[in-house]
Amino acid sequence: MTSFKVLGQLVDIPNRSIFPAEIEVDYKTIVSIRKINHSPELPFILPGFIDAHVHVESSMLVPSEFARLAVCHGTVASISDPHEIANVCGMEGVNYMIDNGNQVPFKFYFGAPSCVPATPFETAGAVIDAHDLNELLQRQEIVYLAEMMNWPGTVNRDPEVMEKIAVAKKYGKPVDGHAPGLKGELAAKYASAGITTDHECFTLEEALDKVQLGMKIAIREGSAAKNFDALIDLIDDYPGQVMFCSDDKHPDNLAVSHINELAARAIAKGKNLFDVLEAACMTPIHHYRMAVGQLRIGDPADFILVKDLKKFQVLQTYIEGELVADNGKTLIRKVENPVINNFNTGFKTETDFKIKAQGNRVRVIEALDGQLITPEIQGEIRIQDGIAISNPKEDILKITVVNRYEDAPPAIAFIKNFGLKEGAIASSVGHDSHNIIAVGVDDASICKAVNMIIEKKGGISAVSDQEEMMIPLPVGGIMSPEDGYEVAQAYTKIDLLSKKMGSTLHSPFMTLSFMALLVIPDLKLSDKGLFNGQKFSFTDVFLS
Repeated sequence: MTSFKVLGQLVDIPNRSIFPAEIEVDYKTIVSIRKINHSPELPFILPGFIDAHVHVESSMLVPSEFARLAVCHGTVASISDPHEIANVCGMEGVNYMIDNGNQVPFKFYFGAPSCVPATPFETAGAVIDAHDLNELLQRQEIVYLAEMMNWPGTVNRDPEVMEKIAVAKKYGKPVDGHAPGLKGELAAKYASAGITTDHECFTLEEALDKVQLGMKIAIREGSAAKNFDALIDLIDDYPGQVMFCSDDKHPDNLAVSHINELAARAIAKGKNLFDVLEAACMTPIHHYRMAVGQLRIGDPADFILVKDLKKFQVLQTYIEGELVADNGKTLIRKVENPVINNFNTGFKTETDFKIKAQGNRVRVIEALDGQLITPEIQGEIRIQDGIAISNPKEDILKITVVNRYEDAPPAIAFIKNFGLKEGAIASSVGHDSHNIIAVGVDDASICKAVNMIIEKKGGISAVSDQEEMMIPLPVGGIMSPEDGYEVAQAYTKIDLLSKKMGSTLHSPFMTLSFMALLVIPDLKLSDKGLFNGQKFSFTDVFLS
């Protein structure tokens, strides 16, 4: 269908009005908007929702499959940072994301990953330097320099960091931020380097500091990191500087909702409708200069029909005049997805996961449900035949990170709040370098869970006393090329198994994936050892 008309209550966000209208679309473009007589039965017509910062890879789906699920929730476009696949496969990974996304009618806008590898304190699969960024930022599909996680280098004007920022400025493309907890003078130095956004704020005070420096704040609500409740009041005084994002969203959650859920929650909290829709639909377009329709004559026909303006139940989604979702069903066809990867480690033995005890008092990573920050606490482990082992009674379990790019001894430490009473869970989705990360009650289970992943060259696994479960992720060891809804169903089952094993976390595998994310304080584990994110240096597991 190249020419058609749609009737509805048109929500005019810039002029803050709602009126019954007939929209005429010819080919891919809105050619007329005509006011009509009022009809209370008409659905509401809105610009499509936009995820202002997402790592598509964290859905465990390739871009084409991510799109098939997202459009059902009214999402028409995303600001996507291919940082995860870049850390595994470098430029080949970035090109893979662009090429795969181009196969479907969804508006992916990718960034040039600024920190590959994220830090020098872990083993990654690739390097993207300023020369590579210069190549990427010339491409029309690349609209920004992705999150500058090296905030110490930015604040201290590290020459390499500043060269990367300068490349983005040369092409007139914005620079995304990543500076959790930064306030005051440090935040001012960070922003003055040319950083324009941040999605890592976890307090309103921090967000206010940054927004007053001119930065836009992407309020994040993902599968693990949930900052919506803490930050949503920012929209009252700074509606034009707020966006909504998921950052990282697992497939089971994406199958249920996306940015539409954040809009509904904001309305439920009494926020102004037009402020909310400005954040959900418009601000990313202006900030990143996206070619996404804003419900104007001459715009691309990107819009959605929703049942009401409270729950935002999506009835239909159109992208460039094509109906891509209808009453909760995706109309985007599945495409063939090739596999690329970088996985070169051999099978491990149970002995590889043993660590000689140097006392029973240890530094412990404290995993917090719904947060990426991990305070350093102290705890007691058990000792058996001179070997340090987990202490399930105190919920202090062994955690390991295994280098997936070459054979090397696993790094071992201890973690609290995973709650497992038996077995182990493991994943090769381990931000940012995507080495294999596992948490377990005993070394045998940890070894089994890790080897299941090595056998398939990527995936997530769970090993209980009674059963084993595995989802292969052969694309870079972090994504599945299979049908997104089938992956979501499989993920739901393995998530339930991990909770049957005792985990009380809302999303155990998503939380697990961030336990090697060194750029988020306080205590994390890389494949090279236990790392203090405040001091940006390694630290000892055992307390002297």
